[in-house]
Amino acid sequence: MKKRILLGITAVICALALTACGSKKGSDVSVDIEKLAADLTATVTSDTLSSVSADIMASTYFFDMEKVEEGTAALNSGASACEVAVVKCSDSAYVSEAENLFKTRVKNQSDLFADYNAPEVAKLDAALIESAGNYVVLCVTDDTKAAEEILKEAGF
Repeated sequence: MKKRILLGITAVICALALTACGSKKGSDVSVDIEKLAADLTATVTSDTLSSVSADIMASTYFFDMEKVEEGTAALNSGASACEVAVVKCSDSAYVSEAENLFKTRVKNQSDLFADYNAPEVAKLDAALIESAGNYVVLCVTDDTKAAEEILKEAGF
């Protein structure tokens, strides 16, 4: 009986220790989404990305725009897979769903590019989907390392 109690207490202590180490990355981050998107867009050299309206953003990523406080996206011309999107969710409950919507977009784009421009699939395989606080970012770029540095500096 004592061993079971001791084992239970040990399990609780381990769980609490792991929880303390796993604090949300950048939960207090504050981002100028336009600047971040512009900085990330600058890492794209194979195509010119164009900013899109909130309506196009909503239909491209299938966001519930009532749950997005602000957002911006720059899409490719069709010649490359590169794109950048940054959103600030109205609350943390929507962050996970936004990440999943970005993952779905990357998968769909990968399937599409595999049929007519296979070299672009490598960019999609290296797509960055990061979140910090209520912000979520998608970046498909020519220079993933540069984009990772930009995101790290921004608190992601």
